[in-house]
Amino acid sequence: MDLSGQNILVTGASKGIGFAIAKYLLEQGARVGVHYHTGKIDADALVAQFGPDNAFSIQANLENSSEVISLFEQAVHHLGKIDSLILNAGIFLPHAIDQSTKEWYRVWKQTIAVNLDSVGLLTKLALDHFKSEGRGRIVYIGSRAAFRGETEEYLGYAASKGGLTSLARSVARSFGKYNIKAFVVAPGFTRTAMAEQFIGEYGEARVLNELALNELTEVTDIAPLVGFICTGLMDHATGTTIDINAGSYIH
Repeated sequence: MDLSGQNILVTGASKGIGFAIAKYLLEQGARVGVHYHTGKIDADALVAQFGPDNAFSIQANLENSSEVISLFEQAVHHLGKIDSLILNAGIFLPHAIDQSTKEWYRVWKQTIAVNLDSVGLLTKLALDHFKSEGRGRIVYIGSRAAFRGETEEYLGYAASKGGLTSLARSVARSFGKYNIKAFVVAPGFTRTAMAEQFIGEYGEARVLNELALNELTEVTDIAPLVGFICTGLMDHATGTTIDINAGSYIH
């Protein structure tokens, strides 16, 4: 997959799925903005591996709208222009219904701020940029939770991913005539540091029992699909949601 000449910004790229996507894009020749919040060491390590001509790291707290705007502006400054925006960053925080209303709502607001508000703002900034450039792609990393729902501890997370999915489809529908495409990649349970914590508590068998396959989805199973979308060879699938969940949710 030759992505030479492509300029791509990936949010939440210091770990997990975002790190795997950024690394894969760089391996295929793209220039990549590596966004992070607290994972400076891992983000900088990726930049060091591929060199400052190909990668650079940008810190931003996505709960803060001014930092979200600065993130996009810095990416455009470094890259000159952006061809694709990968909106991967997200948080997965429990807020059980038996918590106090104040604490429950605090987590809800934090989840929506990071998972949806920042995505909406970056979408607006990207649409302005892409209209001026005459083309662009946005890849939203969603979740199977948007389609099958989540457990009661993660109502905020499921709601945020549902909003993200509708946003992506609306972008595809409304801005295709501007040569702007939008896609949702919706992973299920994927082996990340967050997932390992769940496995440590409940056991891997509990997760595997939900799958049609015999093994967990890895972050490296997701990255090549995002790279393929960035090539432009899937442009006529704009508006599509692609499920990568080992057959655990088929709709």
